[in-house]
Amino acid sequence: MSKRQYAVLLPNIRSAYNVGSIFRTADAVGVTACYLSGYTPRPVDKFGRPQKEIAKTALGAEKYIPWEYEEDTTKLLKRLKKEGYLVVAIEQDDTAVDYKKFKIPKLAEKILFVVGNEVEGLSPAERKLCDHFVEIPMKGEKESLNVVVSFGIAIFRICNV
Repeated sequence: MSKRQYAVLLPNIRSAYNVGSIFRTADAVGVTACYLSGYTPRPVDKFGRPQKEIAKTALGAEKYIPWEYEEDTTKLLKRLKKEGYLVVAIEQDDTAVDYKKFKIPKLAEKILFVVGNEVEGLSPAERKLCDHFVEIPMKGEKESLNVVVSFGIAIFRICNV
């Protein structure tokens, strides 16, 4: 089997700081592409100027990891699935499994990790296009972690980094 490819999709992430931090974490794991959709801030604006909040937290990772923007998340997810990606959402869901117990299927060569909006998570249409859901069990009073923290915890464990 060839070396696995890991990518990440960030639909409707509100914070440019979160986007930059995810780029930096993705670089540490060896992610080969970042996909941005909806109103997620992009590393450069429409005039080609760097987005300072992303640059501040990404520390250059946004320059090394190829990225692509598509406004319509479901259109992008459908395309990536056709390209052979297994879609793994890091998201609370009734079908979600503990991230420590999730194993990437042996034949999967291209894995797309999806991290939903900081407050609302993924839309029902986006959820329907996900192959697997993994979540981080919460022991305290809060029901979730920051998206960057969740992404970091889950991707390092799932990818055995």
